[in-house]
Amino acid sequence: MTLLRRELLALLAAPPAWAAADCSDAPGQPYLPPCKPWPRGIEGQRQADQGDGRYLNPVLAGDRPDPTVLKDGDDYYLTHSSFEAVPGLLIWHSRDLVNWQPVANALLEAVGSVWAPDLCKHGGRYYLYLPVKAQPNDILVIWADRIEGPWSRPQPLGLSRHIDPTHVAGEDGQRWLYLSGGDRVRLSADGLKTVGAIEHIYDPWRYPEDWDVESFSPEGPKMLRHGGWWHMLLAVGGTAGPPTGHMVIAARSRTLDGPWEQAPHNPLMRTTSPRERWWSRGHGSLVQGPKGDWWMLYHGYENSFHTLGRQMLLAPARFSADGWFHVDVDDGQPLPMPAVDRAVPHGRALSDDFAGTALKAHWQFLSGSGQMSRVRVADGRLHLRATPGKGPGDSAPLGFIQGDPAFEVELDVDFDDGVQVGLLMFYSPRLYAGMGANARSFQLHRYGQDIRAVPKPAGIARRLQLKLRCARHVLTLFSRADGTQPWTKFPVQMDVSGYHHNTAGGFASLRPAIYAAGSGEARFSNLRYRAID
Repeated sequence: MTLLRRELLALLAAPPAWAAADCSDAPGQPYLPPCKPWPRGIEGQRQADQGDGRYLNPVLAGDRPDPTVLKDGDDYYLTHSSFEAVPGLLIWHSRDLVNWQPVANALLEAVGSVWAPDLCKHGGRYYLYLPVKAQPNDILVIWADRIEGPWSRPQPLGLSRHIDPTHVAGEDGQRWLYLSGGDRVRLSADGLKTVGAIEHIYDPWRYPEDWDVESFSPEGPKMLRHGGWWHMLLAVGGTAGPPTGHMVIAARSRTLDGPWEQAPHNPLMRTTSPRERWWSRGHGSLVQGPKGDWWMLYHGYENSFHTLGRQMLLAPARFSADGWFHVDVDDGQPLPMPAVDRAVPHGRALSDDFAGTALKAHWQFLSGSGQMSRVRVADGRLHLRATPGKGPGDSAPLGFIQGDPAFEVELDVDFDDGVQVGLLMFYSPRLYAGMGANARSFQLHRYGQDIRAVPKPAGIARRLQLKLRCARHVLTLFSRADGTQPWTKFPVQMDVSGYHHNTAGGFASLRPAIYAAGSGEARFSNLRYRAID
């Protein structure tokens, strides 16, 4: 081989210069998974804190859309949309904006589909204002004297035409709710009733007509007083659809009454290319960091992983000399932490030994209402009463949010003769995939249908172990009689990459879940979750 040929082959085999960077995103190149992996946390779950004074988004992996954040002294609290899942509105606590620990669910009953809430504190009391899609639509309010609860029962405000409320108190002490579409309404002194008519006070900035967006949809107003100005952030462009659609815009005014001046550098945050790691970036909230600097929490879809839902991201923000604030776009590289040596333990274990008598906070019924009475935790097992039906489409599954592109879940189950149980990936009652088991056969669930019966392997009756592996959208299912036997692979594998909002609506994420349909009871134990490469 000649010297020239060897040099040419070496050149062709060498990775491009951008691939040697800390992460693989680069101008003009297609998106690839990051060169530098996320650190592994509990059960191998990915976490943002790099352990070297830097973090890598997402700060909360998995479906955490429409984040609302409250700075309360040295502590930060947040929650996010929970839609139909019950219990909902899980509150998280942090001291550095990167590491987050769950506190408690604020909403314990089904009220409809809970969209972008607002968490605030006024007069020493915590409030959550939450819009719901129900019959009828409304905005509800709940309150608590301690962030851990107990939280009050929801109280309707009679606001059926708006979403995404944000509470603000003016210099005169008057309380307001700012709403979608540039509107607002006055609140009573206790914050539990509206006073007077809805007012239109702002016409949001419009993006150029040739941009690829889902819809105009001005929503998610967030308010901040700084430097003698009221700053308003809004989300426009639609929350999903084209990856370049969603964005954050801003305006400011000397008073809450206006007039409002559009930010000259709108939009402040937007995905500009499908090659970026984070798509549909928007719905931002500004918060002051531990060092007095500024940060924006927002959400976005991970490129190629709409199934994980809108994940929570963090970007540095800053105020310029002219009084406007700016956001430093996350380009996929690790960023300096807001603070070091302040971290709370991050995340939570998704594995469950069902110790005690209470269901852990990460479990949620993913559809339907009035489901919690079906659950009993005792003797190291989750007892789940079956409901009439033959599958997860008509018997609400119980599941949890996870944020890893590849993972496994396995568990032990036994069930009464009239019950069908299952382990699956569930998006909605119309879209799910997995396997079911009854006394006679296995069932294949695919495309949101109960497609066909499959004979059980020899030795498996009404007591067995099930395992699910979802590795970058490839769903593989396993079963065995007990831990002394090898796993038997289910004869059908599935691609679930299309199980998400842009296919089926609903704004949710694809989640591991269990179900029990029919008549009788199923008992689950020793659930084990682990992220895999």
